[in-house]
Amino acid sequence: MVALVVKAVVFDLDGVLLDSEQLWQQAKEALVRATGGRWRDDAPRAMLGMSSTEWSRYMHDELDVPLSEEEINRGVVDRMSERYRSELPLLPGAVEAVRGLAAHWPVALASSANREIINLFLELSGLTEAFAVTVSSEEVPRGKPAPDVYLEAVRRLKVAPAGCVAVEDSSNGLRSAAAAGLTVIAVPNPHYPPSADALALAAATITTLHELTPRLVISAAARSV
Repeated sequence: MVALVVKAVVFDLDGVLLDSEQLWQQAKEALVRATGGRWRDDAPRAMLGMSSTEWSRYMHDELDVPLSEEEINRGVVDRMSERYRSELPLLPGAVEAVRGLAAHWPVALASSANREIINLFLELSGLTEAFAVTVSSEEVPRGKPAPDVYLEAVRRLKVAPAGCVAVEDSSNGLRSAAAAGLTVIAVPNPHYPPSADALALAAATITTLHELTPRLVISAAARSV
């Protein structure tokens, strides 16, 4: 069997490079409670992977937040920006993994985070120059698990999806990357572990970013052929 030639690597952000999925949910819950909305226990999982447009609408319609969708979005983003500027929650090995793979292939980011938050992450992490392309799901029609954000990332990279490897942590992220036709490496999120059927979409599964080496990327791509 001939191994697939890797053309690019596409990272998710929240839960892969940043230990932040639970911080987003805390910010959303704080806004719901502060404004007299109705928080639900199933809200965190329901919103995983949603674009800012989608979760702002969900919070307005389903959690009864008495603000406009734009005000909801701004309230959550302001809380996240303040948190990141205080301390960016980089996961162990994140910077090294991005720089290490960027030395071999173009590296992109395909994230559900707002553009403003992506840019803040790039600034605070010092990784701006490492990424050839960054895409927010607010820049495409649908958030994860739809494939839109990954399809846009590979379009901007000017490579075919089949030549790209994605690094994802959540059920919706794994489904999004796989639906776009990328080979997927899973780094399961301990706060919101992916379902078994979503995890089965991954060509390889690792526990930390220290395992994310060029050799593993090539091996995962070969297994997906």
